Amino acid sequence: MLEQVKLKIFQKLQEFAYFIWLILLVFIAVFITHFYDNNKKNQIYFLEKTMNNIFFQKSLEKIASELTPRFLFYDYEVNNGDTYETIIGQLNLPENEKKLFLETVKKNKNLKILRLNQKISFKIDRKNSPKILEFKIELDKKKDALFKKTEFAKEYYSEIIEKTLEKFLIFKEGSIESSLYSTAINLGIKPNIIVEFARLYGFQVDFQRDIWKGDSFQIIYEEYKNNEGTIIEIGDIIYASLNLQNNELKLYKFEHEENQIDYFDENGKSMRKTLMKTPINGARLSSSFGKRKHPILGFTKMHSGTDFAAPTGTPIMASGDGIVLKAGWCGGGGNCVKLKHNSVYQTVYAHMSKFGRGVKKGARVKQGQIIGYVGSTGLSTGPHLHYEVIENGKKINSQKLKLPSGQTLKDQKRKDFEVNKIKIDVLKSELISKIN
Repeated sequence: MLEQVKLKIFQKLQEFAYFIWLILLVFIAVFITHFYDNNKKNQIYFLEKTMNNIFFQKSLEKIASELTPRFLFYDYEVNNGDTYETIIGQLNLPENEKKLFLETVKKNKNLKILRLNQKISFKIDRKNSPKILEFKIELDKKKDALFKKTEFAKEYYSEIIEKTLEKFLIFKEGSIESSLYSTAINLGIKPNIIVEFARLYGFQVDFQRDIWKGDSFQIIYEEYKNNEGTIIEIGDIIYASLNLQNNELKLYKFEHEENQIDYFDENGKSMRKTLMKTPINGARLSSSFGKRKHPILGFTKMHSGTDFAAPTGTPIMASGDGIVLKAGWCGGGGNCVKLKHNSVYQTVYAHMSKFGRGVKKGARVKQGQIIGYVGSTGLSTGPHLHYEVIENGKKINSQKLKLPSGQTLKDQKRKDFEVNKIKIDVLKSELISKIN
């Protein structure tokens, strides 16, 4: 990018220099004519002779050609229906150059599929016959593929360019009105951060019953931006606080083992449990565990799970680490996923509209991973999640399930955590002071 800017500045200076040189040549010709003879007729004769001079003509031709920039820079953003053929066809290039470009991109497996708004840029040498000296194609938000060749080369060599991203720490706080999700969205918090926030507290907070109007929260998370200030990536939550009826629950990010990151409360106790209390955010408890009149079949039968009403497409999370036992059609349950967490617990998620990416029989999933999306498949009166917990082969009430708490840090790890906690608290104070 910087090299392109420097090149363009150099070209502008070059153009200006040529323009000055042209004016100087004309001035010299007129001056010489006047110096040799003040006679008007002789002046015209000498000027004509000068203009017909082969050296002078060649100089003018050189200047005229150089005033047209040799290098052309062309930036393009992919639209619907674009192909490499249609894009290269917009450039005034010889057929051999078009062919070389198309052969190059088709040989590269990373470039086979064009994405909407994907960026492509060209550097074209217009000396003699136009040719592409280099082109750059955006692979993703973090990487570009750059292809270069010399003026006389017949093929390109390529390299991957990693984009430089700058990390920013974002502080947000709010008072909950209707729901945590809607309040957070109105504050400009990204949806994946909201989902992660709910996951962290999902081990001990029921977001359908424990959240009240007036409850509040704070959050610090990472954003990564490129040189243009565009958000490229959302990082981790650094700190979170949830104040429920004046009972504040604080969580701190801490690397307790090498490459092992978890979240701990003020006392160094992990929030992680075997299973999350609620595997969905922003839903309403619509039907509890126990006997009920079936809404479709019409007779009273045992409802072996808990129903959470939510809009179609709402993400459903794995309530714990596990292996996918089934991801397919379950009769009245529609599209469903069944997970085995350990020798004791299994969970079932039914009536999905579709499955999460990579969710299939035998796949391993992580706690909080999106395994599917709310739907109304099978015997269902509307979009909802039917959630079951199976303990030692018996279906139980997920809302009354009591699971052991996570680990508590001790000894040196506890001391390291306390230092980390102080640093985060100081950071929070600094971010708040910047806002105020």
